[in-house]
Amino acid sequence: MEMNQVKLKRYVLTLVLGFLMLVPTVQAQEPLADDDVTELAAEGGLHMQLKQKFIDGSPLFMSMVALALVFGLAFCIERISYLTLSEINAKKLMRDIDAKVAENDVEGAKQLCRDTRGPVASVCYQGLMHINENMDDIERSIYSYGSVQTAKLEKGTSWIKLFIAMAPSLGFLGTVIGMVMAFEQIQIAGDIGPTIVARGMKVALITTIFGIVVALILQLFYSYITSKIEHLTSQMEESVVTLLDIIMKYKRG
Repeated sequence: MEMNQVKLKRYVLTLVLGFLMLVPTVQAQEPLADDDVTELAAEGGLHMQLKQKFIDGSPLFMSMVALALVFGLAFCIERISYLTLSEINAKKLMRDIDAKVAENDVEGAKQLCRDTRGPVASVCYQGLMHINENMDDIERSIYSYGSVQTAKLEKGTSWIKLFIAMAPSLGFLGTVIGMVMAFEQIQIAGDIGPTIVARGMKVALITTIFGIVVALILQLFYSYITSKIEHLTSQMEESVVTLLDIIMKYKRG
C-alpha cells in the first residue's frame, strides 16, 4: 500500500508539473478576432471554446483559478485512491479473527491483521497486541489508536477545503480588478460607450464563472471523500465492538 501511494503521488506531481508548463503557453497567445473565434469554436468544439474563454479572461487570475483546480484535484485523487485501497470486507476479517482466536491462535490472528490493508485491520492488530492486559487498557489502547487512524483518513482534506474557498475568491478578485480596468479604459477613451463597458465586464465576469465552476467541481469530490471517510470510520467502530467481544470470550474461555 505504501508503494502504491508513492507511485500515485509521483503521477499526480507529473500532472501538476505538466500543467504548469502548459499555462505560460496559453497566456502567451494573442486574443483572436471575433470571426476567428467563431470559426475555431465551430471547428474545435467545446475544447476550443473553453480555451478561448480562458484566454479572454484575465490571464493572471485565470491561471490562478486553474492552478487551484489542478492542485485541488491532485489532493482529491490522492485521497480517493488512499481511501479506496483502505476499504476491505470488514465482516469477513472479523469472522476470520474470531475463528483464529477461538482456536487460541492469537499469533495467527495478528498475522492476518498484518497481511490485511486498511485502518480496520490496524486497529484490530493493536487490540490483539494487548490481549493479555485487562479490558480497560485494551479498550483505551484501541480507541486511542483509532483516533490516529481517523486522522490519517482525513489527512489532506483541509487542503481541498482551502482550494474550494480560494477558487471563487480568486474569481471575484479578478472580477473586481477587471471592473477597475474597464473604468480606466472609459477614463482614457473619455467615452462610456457600450463596447468599452461590455469588453471590461466580459473579462471580469469570466473569471467569476470559472472560479465558481472550479469550486463546484472540488466540492463534489470533497463530498464523495467525506462519505468514504464516514464509511470507513463506521467500519472501524463496528469492528472495535466485535473485537472487544472476541477478546472478552477469549479471556473467559
